[in-house]
Amino acid sequence: MQADATEEGAVNQVAAAGGPAGKESGGGNGARAAAPGAETGTPPAAGADGWDDGLIARRAGRRSGPSEAAGTGRGASLGEPAEDFGDVPPGGGEYGDDLSVRLDALRELLGLSRARLGADALHEAGRVLDEAVARRRLSAQHTVVAIAGATGSGKSTLFNSLAGVRISETGLKRPTTSAPIACSWTDGAAGLLDRLGVPGRLRRRPFQAGTGAGAGGDEGLRGLVLVDLPDHDSAVTAHRDQVDRVLALVDAVIWVVDPEKYADAALHERYLRPLAGHAEVTFVVLNQIDRLPGEAADLVLDDLRRLLDEDGMALGEHGEPGATVLSLSALTGDGVEELRELLRTFVQERGAAGRRLAADVDAAAAGLRPVYVAEGRAGLGERAREEFTDRLAEAVGAAAAGEAAEREWRRNAGTACGTPWLRLWRWYGTKRTLGGGGTGLSEPAYEPCADAEVTARQRVEQAVRTVADAATAGLPAPWAQAVRESAARGAQGLPEELDGLAATVAVPRGKPPRPAWWPVAVLTQAAMTLVQALGGLWLLGQVLGVQEPALLPAFLLMLAGVVGGPVVEWACWAAARGPARRYGQDAERRLRQAAAGCGRAKVLDPVAAELLRYREVRERYATVTGANAG
Repeated sequence: MQADATEEGAVNQVAAAGGPAGKESGGGNGARAAAPGAETGTPPAAGADGWDDGLIARRAGRRSGPSEAAGTGRGASLGEPAEDFGDVPPGGGEYGDDLSVRLDALRELLGLSRARLGADALHEAGRVLDEAVARRRLSAQHTVVAIAGATGSGKSTLFNSLAGVRISETGLKRPTTSAPIACSWTDGAAGLLDRLGVPGRLRRRPFQAGTGAGAGGDEGLRGLVLVDLPDHDSAVTAHRDQVDRVLALVDAVIWVVDPEKYADAALHERYLRPLAGHAEVTFVVLNQIDRLPGEAADLVLDDLRRLLDEDGMALGEHGEPGATVLSLSALTGDGVEELRELLRTFVQERGAAGRRLAADVDAAAAGLRPVYVAEGRAGLGERAREEFTDRLAEAVGAAAAGEAAEREWRRNAGTACGTPWLRLWRWYGTKRTLGGGGTGLSEPAYEPCADAEVTARQRVEQAVRTVADAATAGLPAPWAQAVRESAARGAQGLPEELDGLAATVAVPRGKPPRPAWWPVAVLTQAAMTLVQALGGLWLLGQVLGVQEPALLPAFLLMLAGVVGGPVVEWACWAAARGPARRYGQDAERRLRQAAAGCGRAKVLDPVAAELLRYREVRERYATVTGANAG
């Protein structure tokens, strides 16, 4: 083959070697007949799962006869009949219990987070879910392995060596491989290849020994779908884009490196390091060891392991899970059989798709960690709630309202139990102070000023900011912002509502309730007044000569009335201190509870709801990461 031979030329050479590559031959079961619609990359729609190319190939083989359907033993198109999986359907299957639980948790996590996080933050996780659904619908009995590498690494040569037939073009001209080429060891992989965007003309079958219907090449590789990718460092941007697209869809990757470029920064920084979590579905092959003299191959291989370790990629050594690293020469065949044996074991496990998806979920979870994991314990503690209530009570003036209510209670007690002369004097003083327009004792002692707000707006806003800061301490930025916005929405109109509470709850309406002993005190005070009046009249009668002279008894009677009235008033004042204090405290408590209820309904409850949502998504995130496994 010449260095400038095109990929189409390689296809024609494979067809000339004995296997149909693009045209119908024998029974007419070429690539186009094998996968209808594959040229456009769209699987044909027929039934719930679409058509299966293996079934179509077998029907075509039966129509053309067993002698023509057996093949010639050389490379054949994907539609050529071969042994299938027997009773195992080609459709998709379910993932393991642990992975299914993690996927369900990731789906719930995104649902709970869409209103709080931007689309960019959730994009990768959404892509993983979409790919999980798409892969589940396709064949669970096939393992798609891509061969990737740099220019001149020999990946196409390795691809041909594993297939046993020259399928992918090799040569000196770069880039040689311009589009993904697939080789499937069994039927039923059309949907997978359509998903990868491999056209029907580039789908092949490996070397097949024998002539019977059961001749399917290497039995240990049944279910393997091998894809040769363009160079990841190609000068053509479209080639690199194809590599990135296919690598996100395959089940496993064989990275082919050569002694000259195995330490290339582009390979390690762009691919190996970001995909370090996919070590269990990664093969790293040091090719072209035939060019290294003596023990140089072992030295280069050790250095390659060192670089992979620095990339954070676990190495599968001593029976531990991790990347497989080995050396070979695709040109001479040295070490190829070892790789083939590893692929046999890998394919027969039928777990590559699940492991790849689990690694994708791990990577998505790692990317979401900054928006879900808080520093410390997030939440709104009891102390923060009490401080918020205290600030609202201070802002609404609960303490001042309680003191005013206590003074009003005492004033009413003095009004009811005071001497008539003292009450008259107080009335006169109040009337003179009010300029003659007041009503004296009937005026309430606590009335909000019409020109000033009872609630200090700035104190309310400060209280809301403080409780929001306490609730968001340690929260990731998006959730902290959601909590602050919720608190800010609740703070709107809160000062006005607190003003209404101060006017309706704290301000006493009418006279306070009186204790049971008040009537006795009033009667006693009236008796003292009556005694004082009788004593005075008795003295006056003696002065006018109406009564017989008895100054001392009359004087003592009047003195008893004069002194007894203030004594009764003082005793009532002393007895009223406790009830007045309790009345004031009750007024303060009512206003405080009303303010706390208002603040709870407008601020604390919405903030608690946001924190509860965060705790829910945090639990889902822990399940996604596998922290709740088992």
